Amino acid sequence: MEVKLVCLVVFVFAVVATPREMFWPYAGFAIIVFVVWRLADVPVRWIAPRMLIEAPFVVLAVLLPFAEGGQRVEIAGLSMSLAGLYAAWGIVIKGTLGVAASLTFAATTPARELPLALSRLGVPATITPVIVMMLRYIDVLSAEVRRMQVARLARGDSPRMIHQAGAIAKGVGSMFLRSYERGERVHLAMMSRGFTGVIPEMPGVATATRATRAQWLVVVMPAAAAVMVAAAAWSLR
Repeated sequence: MEVKLVCLVVFVFAVVATPREMFWPYAGFAIIVFVVWRLADVPVRWIAPRMLIEAPFVVLAVLLPFAEGGQRVEIAGLSMSLAGLYAAWGIVIKGTLGVAASLTFAATTPARELPLALSRLGVPATITPVIVMMLRYIDVLSAEVRRMQVARLARGDSPRMIHQAGAIAKGVGSMFLRSYERGERVHLAMMSRGFTGVIPEMPGVATATRATRAQWLVVVMPAAAAVMVAAAAWSLR
């Protein structure tokens, strides 16, 4: 699991470091992701709906060619900034590849194994408990959001209507306050039970064997290929 986490970080850094003015390297990155999906038997129908998380960034990218200055080009009768087009391309393609790689990691790694992987990689012990608590309570918060949504709909709320934007904003604020208060209550309960700032090791996870040298060599291959593609892009730039 720690090997896959290292592979993910290296792959994302390779994608981000690649010049946005070039197009062929990103095709190489996409091929690497698809090959991993094939080998790991990750279904595209599982990945596709979760890719929508990047939709707000795509909307921002669409506006950049019209908002940026500098040299302009005509595309379909529209005057667009060349720098804005490159910036939009960079945001969309790098964000898409980063989200796809992260979802690949999520699809092949149980969430409860992530804290152990972080601790084995030397992540500060202060951060690991925060991640553990987030993983344990994210389902609770999601269920509470669904209950609030059902309650609004039962009272005649229509989320698609513009005049309901105020109610939605108040719901988000209320959810934030509930989460903060829940966090305080959980922390007090943990302190009363002798919590010392260290999350106890989870049965079955802490006893997992460390990755062997052969596993490191095999699992890091996609990241190594991505680094080679990024290096080739810079050398041919």
